[in-house]
Amino acid sequence: MKQKTNKTAASRFKISGGGKLLHRSHSFRHLRSKKSKRQLRSLKLMKQVTGKYEHKIKKMLGVK
Repeated sequence: MKQKTNKTAASRFKISGGGKLLHRSHSFRHLRSKKSKRQLRSLKLMKQVTGKYEHKIKKMLGVK
């Protein structure tokens, strides 16, 4: 039987063209007035998932 894609993981993570696993930055939703413009610009960018969780999340997404 085929493995189903974990839909919560699919909404939170994205696989880049090169196969890297990306996620949105935290601390971007609220309390933004106290953060610098430079910090907010860097928080807009997607960050790469590294370490032991990368393999587990890719498995949830159905990526080998």
